[in-house]
Amino acid sequence: MTFNPNEGLPQDEVTERVEEAIENNEVVLFMKGTPMMPQCGYSDKALTLIEQRREEYETVDVLESLDEFRSALSEHSGRETIPQTFVDGEFVGGSDILEQHAERDDLGDKLNA
Repeated sequence: MTFNPNEGLPQDEVTERVEEAIENNEVVLFMKGTPMMPQCGYSDKALTLIEQRREEYETVDVLESLDEFRSALSEHSGRETIPQTFVDGEFVGGSDILEQHAERDDLGDKLNA
């Protein structure tokens, strides 16, 4: 089995997945990889910051259709970077913003809004 990164899911399917994940979860992290196997340092950092402050959250692995997820997420956040965290339907940020909130000691409040 070979992995071809150019063969993604249809854009409308990815857009629907993004919208449903944001709408149906208090906290959702769009990341590269899974909680068991993060595939980039930024995704791992965001995951760790969230795990330290919340027990329940959802993750979405964007690697199946990276370009399509970037496009769909930019409609909600204005950014194409991964990872992206949403809380109660609102874009909070990527690992850099989560880290800034952690340094100010208000990340727990942000994630439990």
